[in-house]
Amino acid sequence: MEKTHDSNPATVSARPRLHQDAPELQPYGTVSHLLPLELEEPVRLEMTERLHQALADTITLRDLYKKSHRQVAGATFYQLHLLFDKHFQEQSELVDAIAERIQLLGGVSLAMAPDVAETTRLARPPPADAKNCLCNCLSCLMHTRSLFAAAVALHLARLE
Repeated sequence: MEKTHDSNPATVSARPRLHQDAPELQPYGTVSHLLPLELEEPVRLEMTERLHQALADTITLRDLYKKSHRQVAGATFYQLHLLFDKHFQEQSELVDAIAERIQLLGGVSLAMAPDVAETTRLARPPPADAKNCLCNCLSCLMHTRSLFAAAVALHLARLE
């Protein structure tokens, strides 16, 4: 169904416009110079690079929690199911916070799974490994603690 507006004789359609190419707004791995930030470009580049690593690891952890949420079985199924879902939600909030921080620094954040898979430091678990579900999530928890410790150490080093 097409509508026409009296002020604009152009046709408005609900159909998507396919096969369009748009110019790249900002290359990945760069920071925008248009933002009014007091940080110099090399500092912002280093910060966005480190945040990209944290983002990739956090996205991977989030996905591991969801995998474990779906595959958990046994006597403590219900409790672990809820626990993994809770951790998934918390990791999702962290993903948003880190990605938004990268954007605030003028960078372009990771978003696609292949980019995350190339960047993350976490090993990929087997596709259908229900037996090791709990072990995977325990390693997730340990890695989360190490990421937090590294972030605190980096923050303290910058304060000195």
